[in-house]
Amino acid sequence: MGTKEALQQAYAGEAKAALRLKVYADKADEENLPQIAKLFRVISCSEEIHGKRALRALKEIKKTEENLADSILSEEGVAAVAYSRFVREAEIEGNQAAVLHFSQSRDVEETHAKLYKEAMNHLLEERETSYYVCLVCGYIADGVLPETCPVCGAGKEKFTNFG
Repeated sequence: MGTKEALQQAYAGEAKAALRLKVYADKADEENLPQIAKLFRVISCSEEIHGKRALRALKEIKKTEENLADSILSEEGVAAVAYSRFVREAEIEGNQAAVLHFSQSRDVEETHAKLYKEAMNHLLEERETSYYVCLVCGYIADGVLPETCPVCGAGKEKFTNFG
């Protein structure tokens, strides 16, 4: 394995660890274990630092317009190829929970590409907008808080505001 592959693996591992530890911290909070939750969050932060360093070493961070263009291509590929395949496989296996998860994730991923395209226009127009994220499925509303999530049906109280 070459250095580039090692850095890519390191980045993927660190990113997964950071997310997993954040979820573990939420679970510790639910179980009223604040010190353990804090430890999970602290180590998650450290893992994020490792992942960022790997990305920098890979020279993956470019100018914002290039990052937006790369992100559009990535989101379109994930939605069109990966999640569609995942849905089919889950349907064949009869795993309805996975079908729902993959279907909703695919639908949300499709909106990410659209949001990146709009952000490119906002950049040119120097426009700012608010975003609202559904905490159930991850759908992102641009500028207007919906009454219900168009992907999973959650009410507006399940959204968080990213002013």
